[in-house]
Amino acid sequence: MRVKLLTYHFSDNYGALFQAYALRQWFRRQGVEAEFINYHPRYVEEGGSFDQLLNPKQWRKNMTIGYLKATHHYWSVFGNGRQRLAFDDFRRQYLGVGGERLMESSQAAGAAEADLLVCGSDQIWNPSVQKGLDPVYFLDFGVHSRVRRISYAPSFGRSELAPSFHAEAGRLIGRLDAISVREQSGVDIVRTVTGREAQCVPDPTILLGDFSELLAARREESERHVFCYALRTAEVIRDVAEHVAKAYGARLISPCSARQRWRAIGTGVEPGPLEWLRLLDSASTVVTNSFHGVALSVIFNKPFVAVELPGKRGALNERVLNLLTHTGLLERVVNSADPKKLDSVMTRGIDWSGVNYQLAQMRAVGVRFLMDQMVMCGGQSEAARL
Repeated sequence: MRVKLLTYHFSDNYGALFQAYALRQWFRRQGVEAEFINYHPRYVEEGGSFDQLLNPKQWRKNMTIGYLKATHHYWSVFGNGRQRLAFDDFRRQYLGVGGERLMESSQAAGAAEADLLVCGSDQIWNPSVQKGLDPVYFLDFGVHSRVRRISYAPSFGRSELAPSFHAEAGRLIGRLDAISVREQSGVDIVRTVTGREAQCVPDPTILLGDFSELLAARREESERHVFCYALRTAEVIRDVAEHVAKAYGARLISPCSARQRWRAIGTGVEPGPLEWLRLLDSASTVVTNSFHGVALSVIFNKPFVAVELPGKRGALNERVLNLLTHTGLLERVVNSADPKKLDSVMTRGIDWSGVNYQLAQMRAVGVRFLMDQMVMCGGQSEAARL
């Protein structure tokens, strides 16, 4: 059986790479040949082409495109070359990605020869300002009718989908043979736009649950440290991380890059994916506002503080809240650096045996969904041969 995957495998983002690694690795451990379709459109990180520059209705879209173009250029020129190479090496060695970069739907279709096509995970169904919904990430391109097309744990990135996207999303999702999403809110969105029921399944990092291959050569840290992983903003999380590090008497370390718009939180480091994972795994405590920062902390049974994103970014907290509700860890979420709340979180023990039981239950749902799809896919392939 051949499986082709479509997700954000190309981003220099730790969470994006680890979820991509986890889904491919899960299939490979079932004895299945799994590869990524190397679809890497320009609009995602490089902005793409401007649209009707003189039309004032397109100003927000063109401002976003311009910003992405500028930041991509800055990252290319001033970014840490060693760090970029580490991301590239990870994609080659652990994701098996190589060959031509595909930027058009027709190219993606040409690379989609498989028995099973899977779109997901990550926020591939979150409409972007510069593109909206991308049909490719719904597997909406020309493939043979015998190829089974499913989603595994894609996210809309928020609890609601703007009504302006309902008709298009309904058409695209409705064509899939089986639908799963990462959050319960995604189940509600799918029901609203298609009338169909989607299965809520865990993120691939939880599905796999075993990153020993990537941690095999971990170097023991010589001193205790608090690992702070901030995405999108340093607001709130900086004060939280500084309080936690001071309370533990530990060094505060945070990964950073030329793309971030804030000064380092504590000691800034620029790790590649493997270094990042090993810093998280060896930390005394993790402080993060990232979904995958939280997910990997839970998987590694690492004490953590989850910091809610403030203001307009608050809609993105849905993913973290959904995971922590399932694992019974909602009390570890904070939205300010209130000392009493933080001290309460830090001194409260975690029943990791109970958490791991819940993770196993979640994992079983994902395994059952994918196993069912492979069985049905095998039946389709056999029928095609007959």
